[in-house]
Amino acid sequence: MAGRISQKDIEEVKQRTNLADVVGEYVQLKSAGSGEYKGRCPFHDEKSPSFTVSASKGLYHCFGCKEGGNLFDFVAKMDGITFPEVIEKLAGRIGLQLTYEAGSDSSEHNARARVLEANKAAADFFASKFDSAEAEPGRKLLAERGFDSTACAQFNLGWAPKGWSSLSEHLTNLGFTESELVLAGLASKGDRGLYDKFRGRVIWPIRDATNAVIGFGARKIFEDDKGPKYLNTSETPVYHKSRVLYGIDFAKRDIAKFQQVVIVEGYTDVMACHLAGVTTAVATCGTAFGDEHIRMLNRILSTDPANPAQVIFNFDPDEAGQKAAMRAFNDASKFNAQTFMAVGPDGLDPSDLRTARGDEAVREMIANRKPLLEFAVTRAMSKFDLNSREGQVGGARAAAALLSQLEDSVMRGVYERFVADATKLDRQDVALLVQEAAKRDRKQGVSQMSAQSQPDEIEPTIDLAPDLSDPATIAERWLLIALVQFPSLCSLADFARIGKTNFSSPWYKEIARALYQARSVQGADYSTDEVMEKLAEPVRSTFRELLMVEIPAVDDKGRAKYAAGVLNRALERAIEAEKNQLRSDRRSADAMGQLEQVAQIDHSIATLDAEIHALRRARA
Repeated sequence: MAGRISQKDIEEVKQRTNLADVVGEYVQLKSAGSGEYKGRCPFHDEKSPSFTVSASKGLYHCFGCKEGGNLFDFVAKMDGITFPEVIEKLAGRIGLQLTYEAGSDSSEHNARARVLEANKAAADFFASKFDSAEAEPGRKLLAERGFDSTACAQFNLGWAPKGWSSLSEHLTNLGFTESELVLAGLASKGDRGLYDKFRGRVIWPIRDATNAVIGFGARKIFEDDKGPKYLNTSETPVYHKSRVLYGIDFAKRDIAKFQQVVIVEGYTDVMACHLAGVTTAVATCGTAFGDEHIRMLNRILSTDPANPAQVIFNFDPDEAGQKAAMRAFNDASKFNAQTFMAVGPDGLDPSDLRTARGDEAVREMIANRKPLLEFAVTRAMSKFDLNSREGQVGGARAAAALLSQLEDSVMRGVYERFVADATKLDRQDVALLVQEAAKRDRKQGVSQMSAQSQPDEIEPTIDLAPDLSDPATIAERWLLIALVQFPSLCSLADFARIGKTNFSSPWYKEIARALYQARSVQGADYSTDEVMEKLAEPVRSTFRELLMVEIPAVDDKGRAKYAAGVLNRALERAIEAEKNQLRSDRRSADAMGQLEQVAQIDHSIATLDAEIHALRRARA
């Protein structure tokens, strides 16, 4: 594995990259003044812009769906890539050569870079051959499937010539070595020397979420081709089939925007879906849909329970497709989403359906999706003759094995009625079968857990969100906004006095504490990243929102004046609380005849009164 990217380079990428410029490549932004921009959120569908970008603060935040973060968070979320990949992408954007920390060899990174360069050159070569006379059979096959020249160009399709080493000769002439071409999976070496892996085939370039070409898929055209119908790039430093989703480069933005992904089986199915308007379609490349694919998509899909994401599977009706569907059902709980199954009429896949019935039929197929649980239960019962008593019980028992896995008791009850109706059994009998299946599951679970260690203790989370219908909480919110956005207007000593008495909301107390700690170390020029690291979600999201809230004033001077007024009143409230405590102390001292102590307290109260008068004069 390549070494860790140096912190110096990460900071340079951050300093040299304007957040608004990057976000503007994905979202249409309009200036709101003072380095602030607004637009429609790319993470949820909205009519009125609630998405705010602050170039000066280096943060974005949506006041609708609460998504937000910094430059690196945005690119990772939009492109569905890891942190190192984000840095590499942004470094390439500004032409920065990254360095890697000592302690690991960067040769693998260099090899990876050369493979990507070779793949890009190969994709350009294949594309240049697509309109050749030799490629006519490939273009004809695609046209018969409903893909004209415009569609083929949209997906960057290419043609691999039939020649033994056409691509290899082209790439070696560009300076790539034979070993680099073999490493990239573009060529192999035999007794006759170097020869191309892809020959006489239609080519689909496969890109990752950063739009880099990581591999190729090739479709057989000629009868004398003894290879498989579809041939994919073998494992390389950049191509790992368990982590590849064809079409993610086209679909990533709309997946993030609409919080929906459609998983189909092949290249032409992805094309058909996108051309029909289903722009969230992706497909695996020569392997089953697995955990790595789920992790890729979960980086893009939201966890908002009020607006759950949707994962829609579409598999062929044959036995292999049905097995794939059941694997998907078993993995459904791993998604940050609700899961569905979409089945084409007469078992047609999206490509054939579009050819036979047009774009609208593809859209209808996706719109008519069924919950994956319903599909799995129906399939389990379909193996039995539900017209016989034995078959009805067998079908219900098979369905019960699935329903016993449901933690949602309401959903379980709904499906118990569904099974009872399908099998003509009494609802109570179905519920009994589910209970029996659950007991078996628990027994198996106990035996499996007996050798496992106890999980680490989890820190309790603050679950009492601020009540913004309460005027006192609203006042606390504006106080925090002033402290967060104009820290120089409040000394650390005054911050400490204000913090003792002005916050009752648990979330706001947490934010104030983290902010005070950061300022204690860094002063008024504190790092917002330091504060965020001290906060867990969703308190972190609230802090980010406070940073981005627009203070009601026409310019920076007016905003500062407004914040100063808020801080002034908060400090006065804190001083009044101090006076009240002193008055209580005075009564006790007076009752005990401690005249010297009473005099000292009176002097302290007079000092606080003077402070209050000064604050009020400042507001006048």
